[in-house]
Amino acid sequence: MPDLSHIHPMLVHFPIALLIVGFLSETVGLALRKEFFSTAGFYLLLLGAAGSVAAYFSGQNAGDGITEVGALKLALETHEGAAELTLWLVIIAALVRIAVVLFKKYSGIYRTIAYVFFLSAVLSVARTGFFGGELVYKHAAGVQLNLGFETFPADSTATPAESTKEDKE
Repeated sequence: MPDLSHIHPMLVHFPIALLIVGFLSETVGLALRKEFFSTAGFYLLLLGAAGSVAAYFSGQNAGDGITEVGALKLALETHEGAAELTLWLVIIAALVRIAVVLFKKYSGIYRTIAYVFFLSAVLSVARTGFFGGELVYKHAAGVQLNLGFETFPADSTATPAESTKEDKE
């Protein structure tokens, strides 16, 4: 079976981008009173929520190959906790927005409530992304170190120096 731990880093960028751009679109829609931007924000929220679910579950798989000890364990637990909170906030924000749209109450206090939930989801996504970045850039979680040395088959009699010499000729 292929190593699926690489899917998480590929997926996480979609909900981050979709939710942030969706929130910005929603903000523009509120400021300019343009329904187009609010509608775009709504659809981006829905897509971002779907992406958050995918990123969360792929993250569960990504941590399986990492040995959790010391500072790495604490950083991983912090990221996992932030991811779970984010997942719930994004789902709640999407459900609130769906309900407000379905009941045609997208104005006044209802619109403000939906906006605050969207804001909290976006802030939580940013926080989770920060902790995920720390995992990679500070703790090198999931990073495979390559110092530029070639690997040779076990039955090879060539030494690295001889191999390099032969490659140049």
